[in-house]
Amino acid sequence: MQKIIILDFGSQTTQLIGRRVRELNTFCEILPYNKFPQDDPDVIGVILSGSPFSVYDPEAFKIDLSTLRGRYPILGICYGAQFMSHSLGGKVEPAPSREYGRQFLSTIDTANPLFAGFEKGSQVWMSHGDTITALPAGFQCIASTDTVHYAAYQATGEALWGVQFHPEVFHSTQGSLLLRNFVVGICGSHQDWSAASFVDTTVQELRQQLGDDRVILGLSGGVDSSVAAVLLNRAIGDRLTCIFVDHGLLRKNEFQDVLHDYECLGLNVRGVDASAKFFADLAGVTDPEQKRKIIGRDFVEVFNEEARKVEGARWLAQGTIYPDRIESLNITGKVIKSHHNVGGLPKEMNLQLCEPLKWLFKDEVRRVGRQLGMPEHLITRHPFPGPSLAVRILGEITPERVRILQDADDIYIRALRQYKVRLSGDEARRVLAAGVPAQMTDGEIEVSLYDQVWQAGVILLATVRSVGVMGDERTYEHPVALRAVTSTDAMTADWAHLPYDFLASVSNDIINHVRGVNRVCYDISSKPPATIEWE
Repeated sequence: MQKIIILDFGSQTTQLIGRRVRELNTFCEILPYNKFPQDDPDVIGVILSGSPFSVYDPEAFKIDLSTLRGRYPILGICYGAQFMSHSLGGKVEPAPSREYGRQFLSTIDTANPLFAGFEKGSQVWMSHGDTITALPAGFQCIASTDTVHYAAYQATGEALWGVQFHPEVFHSTQGSLLLRNFVVGICGSHQDWSAASFVDTTVQELRQQLGDDRVILGLSGGVDSSVAAVLLNRAIGDRLTCIFVDHGLLRKNEFQDVLHDYECLGLNVRGVDASAKFFADLAGVTDPEQKRKIIGRDFVEVFNEEARKVEGARWLAQGTIYPDRIESLNITGKVIKSHHNVGGLPKEMNLQLCEPLKWLFKDEVRRVGRQLGMPEHLITRHPFPGPSLAVRILGEITPERVRILQDADDIYIRALRQYKVRLSGDEARRVLAAGVPAQMTDGEIEVSLYDQVWQAGVILLATVRSVGVMGDERTYEHPVALRAVTSTDAMTADWAHLPYDFLASVSNDIINHVRGVNRVCYDISSKPPATIEWE
């Protein structure tokens, strides 16, 4: 199968490059900058990503371009473009001021295959501190902005291009066209990677891989594990046993509702109510990391106990997706927060691992779910933290505090689903690229606020009480914070600019209907410097 190799030099948007290539129905792999597969006959082109480093940094990532030049078409993006120019005899220097944000291509060589179909004045997104001030001998400039002369270049007579802007981000309005020109027009992709072809191929591969064996899968209620379950069910039927653990920290009525959805999909599901164990083990715990570790440990214990009851099981299936597997360059080496996954099964169970979604990005998982005929409300669910509502309660976890948060969260999420907005431009393109089913009419789409945002939830400030007045009585209850962010990959996120009338309505409904809450705030922090979750 044809593939594009994306060499990762540490950019925050490397995964976004991969997603854009996949949107062109072309398979790609993201690999660390120094792990190019030299003997892979399926490679048709190479993209060099951006990087937080300057080409002059002693620790900057470098490769030997001679191993790639002349063998494949190459496109360098931002640092990738600067590195190629610098390595081959050009000059890169600190820009007079950091070039960040929207720029417009004032000159474009539209005869160049990389810019075929481009419009003069096309908007691009810059994000760099250094700039190319001189090209190597035999290179030519093919695009400029008013402030960046060498916004794009090509090696004359050679399939080697560099762009100082980021075509993968939505703010580069014709960025997808540039990537199409490279991947399809220059590299010659057959564009045969699609949800339908993935389902057909994967079902056949699973049948061959699993034979007549039995498989166990841990369901979380999220998109990834749900799609993995339906895909496996299509391949092996009731030889798949799904285990859905209720730790008492799910959203309101979620255990019953999702279990019902799974049964309607024909899945062989075992629901396990283990909430008493989780609440007992979390009693008195306030440290966020300790909460996560207890929940991860307890989940594994409950899952293991139930898994032992499945006779003849030889495989453990997981909804692992491609971003979970991409090897991080780990530039900082610092841990922001720990995570947990279905794992840790005793070695004596001798289970082999099956990951049917391991090559897919999140939006591709959703497209596969639609191809499998899954209900839309399961496919478009927001990402949800593994420790669930435990990391949205600041302080100790108790059944009463979970009840308060569940009630407030239910009001908020229902309201997001009901409120409709019309979007255009970059925002509409971002929502459509995320896989939201909407039709463009006169340059606009209509979607719910729930579909517009990447992730939303309520945080209970259980360690804080605020004074309020209800009727003629003084109250001393908890505040809650509403959180909603827009993002493409959760690596960076901006706070969602929700309408004031919506926020006012939700605040009023929560205070009037949720016993224990007398104040509602809205979190307007972006990531970075904040994170999406509070703990």
